[in-house]
Amino acid sequence: MMATRDSILVINAGSSSIKFCVFAMPARGALESVVRGQVEGLGGSNARLQLRQATDAGGVTRDLGRIADHRAALEAVRTALAALPDGDRIVAVGHRVVHGGVDYLKPVRVDAGVLADLEALVALAPLHQPHNLAAIRAIAVDAPSLPQVACFDTAFHRGHPAVADLYALPFRLYEDGVRRYGFHGLSYEYVAGVLPEVAPEIAPGRVVVGHLGNGVSLCALHAGRSMDSTMGFTALDGLPMGTRTGAIDPGVLLYLLQEKGLTPDQLAGLLYHDSGLLGISGLSNDMRELLASPAPRAQLAVDYFVYRIVREIGALAAALGGLDALVFTAGIGENSAEIRARVCAALGWLGVEIDPDANRNAAMRISTASSRVAVLRIPTDEELMIARHTRSLLDPAAGV
Repeated sequence: MMATRDSILVINAGSSSIKFCVFAMPARGALESVVRGQVEGLGGSNARLQLRQATDAGGVTRDLGRIADHRAALEAVRTALAALPDGDRIVAVGHRVVHGGVDYLKPVRVDAGVLADLEALVALAPLHQPHNLAAIRAIAVDAPSLPQVACFDTAFHRGHPAVADLYALPFRLYEDGVRRYGFHGLSYEYVAGVLPEVAPEIAPGRVVVGHLGNGVSLCALHAGRSMDSTMGFTALDGLPMGTRTGAIDPGVLLYLLQEKGLTPDQLAGLLYHDSGLLGISGLSNDMRELLASPAPRAQLAVDYFVYRIVREIGALAAALGGLDALVFTAGIGENSAEIRARVCAALGWLGVEIDPDANRNAAMRISTASSRVAVLRIPTDEELMIARHTRSLLDPAAGV
């Protein structure tokens, strides 16, 4: 029987689901992913747990009945992990936390003071932050001595030039924290770390990475550092998303409040939950459904999505002073050959040219040999980044 290993549990908590991974920490060498899974349907009548070990191609699915909150979901995760043969000993938990605000520039071990600081940022990330913190609180109650580490989606972007972070508001507001933060930083950090391995000739250059999923953003990298991003003060900004509007004229918001009589809560619901691909199509926030639908508004939603991505890639290329590579990642970016093809076709003026067969077969490099801009498809791994940061805080000599 294999000896029990020290391991890190990674938690990515949402409103109705919890994604989790377990990474074993060998005495030497890289972290090893041993379990991945999720609990879906929190708050519903029948939550479901899915779990797959690295050695099990199929995985298992279990109906859990009603799971009321994050604490109950995490207890179901703990029970499932404990039942595995050769179970790993969890020595720390790493969490994705969307907003770190002005003060949190790197991952940090969570204590009562940190938790209070992060609670104060809930209004800046209402779709994510409350659920991220609910998981931290639940583990603190059930295992108060277990180290917990918060890893921030904003941290990777905090080295931006000041001009990339400013709004044209009175400067005192910038000093108070009203600035462009950027998000999806753990995803971009992972891609930036992989580029020197998979495309060393590209890594030092000017790269735009598209994190295209239900949440959508672009990041401009130079030599692996974030220089700008399409998201700003909150994760509402930038590109249209599954249910979020993306960038919008602030005058529209004043009009909706003053002339249409929306309350702030109604406006928040409109912007976060009823807009984006769902709002335009009136059908779905799922790109797969929209691509398969003949409905004119579904097609319009896809066209708008591609148009805005292309427009913002052009803007970031200008900010970088040129473009050496384009990288697609996250759910849509990794899995939708059609969206990749449409975006790249509209970027021919930049010298982008892709190989249709390589794109259709989801190759890592999908550009042609003659393309002036390299185009890559790189699956992201935010959970691995969280595990690395957590291990680094536990053992600084291990590095990231």
